Amino acid sequence: MQQEITALSPLLDAQGKLVQVGWARHPLLDCNLENVRFYPFRALQFLRIKRWDYYGVTTPEYFFSATLSHIGYLGLVFAYLLDFRTGELIEDTLMVPLGKGIYLARNSDQGDSYFDNGRIRAAFHLEEEKRLLQVDWPSFHKGQGIAADVTLYCPPQHESMVIVIPIGRRRFYYNRKVNCLPATGWAQLGQRRFDFEPNRALGNLDWGRGVWEYKSFWVWASASAFLPDGRTLGLNMGYGFGDTSAATENAFILNGRIHKLEQISFEYDAKNFMRPWKIHSPDGRLDLEFVPFKERVARSDLFLLYSEVHQMFGRYNGTLRSDDGEELHIHDVIGWAEEHHAKW
Repeated sequence: MQQEITALSPLLDAQGKLVQVGWARHPLLDCNLENVRFYPFRALQFLRIKRWDYYGVTTPEYFFSATLSHIGYLGLVFAYLLDFRTGELIEDTLMVPLGKGIYLARNSDQGDSYFDNGRIRAAFHLEEEKRLLQVDWPSFHKGQGIAADVTLYCPPQHESMVIVIPIGRRRFYYNRKVNCLPATGWAQLGQRRFDFEPNRALGNLDWGRGVWEYKSFWVWASASAFLPDGRTLGLNMGYGFGDTSAATENAFILNGRIHKLEQISFEYDAKNFMRPWKIHSPDGRLDLEFVPFKERVARSDLFLLYSEVHQMFGRYNGTLRSDDGEELHIHDVIGWAEEHHAKW
C-alpha cells in the first residue's frame, strides 16, 4: 500500500495527532508544530522537536552542502565540500546551545531559514520558483574560509517526495526530499572557486520536521543526475524509522515527475561501508548496485547526545522501470548512501 495524500490540511490536529498519513507529490500539509502534544508540560515540547534544512549541489566534479538544523536543545550549522577528482573533503560544524539564533521556516515552500551571529552567516531564501542559498563563514576550517551564493530553480509543477508517518504512538516525521533542481552560482573555499552551471549542476533539499524517538536509526540513499538523453533523474530511497505501512519514502523522479516505489531492500556491509551496496525492490522495478569511492564520517558525542553517520559517495549502476513501463539503464550516476545512528 502506498497511500497518496492529495488534500490540503494541517499536519496535526488539536490533540497533536497526525491528520493525514502517507506520501504526496507536493507539500500539502501546514507544519503546525505548535500543536505538538508530547509532554504534559508544554513548555518542554521544543526540546523534542527536530527540524532541519539540508541542501546539496552535485556536479560531475564536486559536491557542496550547507545545512541549518535545530534539534531542540542544540542547533547545528555545517557545510562541506567534496572534490570527486582528488577525494579531498573539507567540512566544519558550529554547535549552537539551544539553537539560539537559528530560524527555520515553518513550511518547505515558503519563508526563510537563516543564522547570523555576526561572524557566520547562512541564509536560505525562497522566491517564486527559486531557492537562494548564501553562506559566509570566514573562520571555516581553521580560517580557510568558505562562501557560497547559489540559486536553485524549482518550478511549481516539479514533484518531490513528501512523506508523513507516525513513529510509535506519539511521535511523527514530516519530510520532503526535492531532487534535480538546476543550480547556478558558486562556492569558494579559500582561494579556490567552484562554479555551478544549470546544465551540469543539480541541487537537492532534505527538509525534515518531527518528533523522534531518543534512539534512532536510518539509511538514506539519494542522487540527482542528468541522463544521456538530457532528462534528469533523482533517486530517493530509505528505511529504518517509523511506521511505513501507509507509505515508504522510496521513489525515483524522472524529469520532475515522481515514480513511486514500495518496499526496497538494502544489502551492505556495516563493518566495511566501502564494499558495494545492493539495492533492489521485490517487484523488480529497481535493481541497483552502488559502488562507493569516498566515505564521509561525522561523529558527535556530547554525553546524552550522540550521532554517527557514514555517508558514502559513489556511483549507481543498474535498471529502473517507470510507472508506464519504460526501462531505464543507468550508468555511473553519482550520489550517496548513508547509515546514521543517533541518540537525540
